[in-house]
Amino acid sequence: MVDRWAMGVAQAELSGPLPRRWAHTQGVAERAIEVRQVLGVEAGLLVAAATLHDVGYAPRLAGTGFHPLDGARFLRDEHGADERLVRLVANHSFALLEAEERGLREELAAEFPLLEQPLLVDALVYCDMTTTPDGGPTTAQDRVAEIVSRSATRSGRAARGTTVPTTTARSASSSTACSAWSARAVCSARSS
Repeated sequence: MVDRWAMGVAQAELSGPLPRRWAHTQGVAERAIEVRQVLGVEAGLLVAAATLHDVGYAPRLAGTGFHPLDGARFLRDEHGADERLVRLVANHSFALLEAEERGLREELAAEFPLLEQPLLVDALVYCDMTTTPDGGPTTAQDRVAEIVSRSATRSGRAARGTTVPTTTARSASSSTACSAWSARAVCSARSS
């Protein structure tokens, strides 16, 4: 039920104005469906968060320009979404690190504290960081390289030979988190 609602909201906000972001979103949701058995009763929450994690990119929702915060506020304020879902969206894929660089860390942390369910949080990072911008599967290492490249190109830093933002460099640790989550998930699934 929540999965269908999440898909409808994400499709309404992303498919028209941002078709590539919509493709990525669908791919992340597919990854969540692939690994959901590891989470048991939390599986629906993972699939919903995976489906909605990038909804804040929708142009009409861009209040701060920081998609995790904009998306979480939209889900809370316009949809009255479950608090855990909103907190997962707000904090997905190392959002606190980028929020810090944007001067939004305190605001994000106060409004949407990190969910204290590491397996669920890591599962969402895994799903996001193993999905290409076009929705296909990839490795975390290749995804981080793509993000670093895109970030450097967008900011013009690559042309000037300077470094990419700290957040992007720090996100390289996501490949470690993805690998750790994968190992835990496989072990957990085998022991079930």
